[in-house]
Amino acid sequence: MHTDFDSLFRSFRSLRVLIVGDVMVDAYYFGSVDRISPEAPVPVVLVDKQETRLGGAGNVALNVHALGAQPVLCTVIGTDKEGEDLRALLREQGLSERGILESDKRKTTTKTRVIGNKHQIVRIDHELTGNLDKMDSFLLLESVKRELEQADVLIMEDYNKGVLHEGNIKAIIALAKEAGVPVVVDPKKKNFLEYTGVTLFKPNLKEIREGLNLSDDLRQLDHLSAAVAALQEKLGNTYTMVTLSEQGVYIAAKDQSHHVPAHVRNIADVSGAGDTVVSVAALCLALGTELRLLAALSNLAGGIVCEQTGVVPIQAELLKSEAERLLL
Repeated sequence: MHTDFDSLFRSFRSLRVLIVGDVMVDAYYFGSVDRISPEAPVPVVLVDKQETRLGGAGNVALNVHALGAQPVLCTVIGTDKEGEDLRALLREQGLSERGILESDKRKTTTKTRVIGNKHQIVRIDHELTGNLDKMDSFLLLESVKRELEQADVLIMEDYNKGVLHEGNIKAIIALAKEAGVPVVVDPKKKNFLEYTGVTLFKPNLKEIREGLNLSDDLRQLDHLSAAVAALQEKLGNTYTMVTLSEQGVYIAAKDQSHHVPAHVRNIADVSGAGDTVVSVAALCLALGTELRLLAALSNLAGGIVCEQTGVVPIQAELLKSEAERLLL
């Protein structure tokens, strides 16, 4: 690939990215374990560090921001302490709060992980996963409509927490089309086939298998290619990019397809890699980047963040240097 990565990464800085979907707080308690509780047969964790991080669509916003573009989150959170924590995290990272709507009918999704001796012992989820009601959905659509006026690309980030649902997905896509804004979707099983007519659809291997109810071994390229063709027939989307974990990514349009193998990495944690992949893909799509390069750069970024523990955004300079080393 003969690409001027300096120019490409500079162009990222001109982009405004609207992110709609499920935002959450990832909370961590890190500590050591050297005994079992006398109260129950469970480990006692002596906590020595606590952290809170933006998760879900919030991590996508962090990745977009880290790459130099301007992210705007549109979502609905609760009127709770966890919502206050989320707003504080946005401010700490220099991210806008103006697309954050509050509802006393919601909880702010928070996933609390207890890590003892570098192993996760338990995860505690604070959330409501039912769909937004009519009023909250209406307010979200009004917010999306306003923000689309200045957006270069829209990312729909679905974690099955109810912000995106069959009652508003098509309306959001229609608003984006009316505004001439390309739509990138990171789906989950529940609403998998609701995202008709989008620009780029990005499932992983498990999601496409479950979403299409397939039993074929999609690690075989011919089976995967057939599955993607069937998916595009159902959804009418322009591009499909399937993340394949250690096998890289597969991207397809009507007239072309590419399998981009993964680079050898010292994998520490795959959490959040999909958020990084979709962020890079959306920026490249907004700039009209050639399809194979879009897939290769997204694949490279996802691999890089897997070398770090926990959910962390990509570092732009590291990605650029790795791209110049491995993709030129």
